[in-house]
Amino acid sequence: MKSVISASRRTDIPAFYMEWFMACITRGSFDVVNPFNRRMRHVPATTQDVHTIVFWSKNFGPFIAGRYGERLAEAGYHLFFNFTLNSACAAIEPRMPPLADRLIQLAYVCKQFDVRTVNWRFDPICFFSVDGGEVQNNLNDFLCIADKAAALGIRRCITSFMDFYPKVIRRTKSRPGFAFIDVSMDERIDVLTCMYHILAERNIALQTCCEKGVIENLPHEVDIKPSSCIPNDLIMHVYGGNISMKRDCGQRIKAGCRCRESIDIGSYDLHPCYHNCLFCYANPRDGS
Repeated sequence: MKSVISASRRTDIPAFYMEWFMACITRGSFDVVNPFNRRMRHVPATTQDVHTIVFWSKNFGPFIAGRYGERLAEAGYHLFFNFTLNSACAAIEPRMPPLADRLIQLAYVCKQFDVRTVNWRFDPICFFSVDGGEVQNNLNDFLCIADKAAALGIRRCITSFMDFYPKVIRRTKSRPGFAFIDVSMDERIDVLTCMYHILAERNIALQTCCEKGVIENLPHEVDIKPSSCIPNDLIMHVYGGNISMKRDCGQRIKAGCRCRESIDIGSYDLHPCYHNCLFCYANPRDGS
């Protein structure tokens, strides 16, 4: 049974590390250090071993410019895309290209590859205040992005609310006057319900990533399902073949994660993400 490669939950490989990735493809393997027990794992990377590569990114610009997707497809790899596309909000995502550029990237990926293999992730939903002012959120451009995604034929939007990890709290303490705001369950339900109706009108299904508590409290008429950001059933539907349908035990299953088995080949330490998003659960480098 071939594997699914996740590239990567731990960093943004399409934005920063495609030369390293392609060198490993050429070599035929990845050497991956487990971030928890520090053990090394040798991961075969040939087309005889790998069914699909799932790319996660907020900025596919370098990936597109280098024609990496085309090169991998020509070599015989199947591709799947988790494209995180949020509103323009420099306060929390300071190093994103302009939204217009990212929408162009989305169009390119959808048209150059199979649109069925593109998940749009609007993730996470954040509430915050600056200098004690009124509570703001990052939903300003949601409708604009939804219109574009629908026109391109995207049928899935995956979202979640920001998690208050200790490292996120520590990071925000270095930003005087800035504070993330934790909102009530009723407010979360209202936000998801509004998003659900906007997307339903555009034939896009809204799914949630690790939001079991919110899902359980939604009104019955709001049909939002837990997501599998790595959906091996869909991957097999598009590409055929035979890959594992087991739940990924390394993910937050109790919180509602439905991802199927994959091998993540990124590294928090060796591949720091330079987007420097304030809400990041990983380990971004906070350089200026």
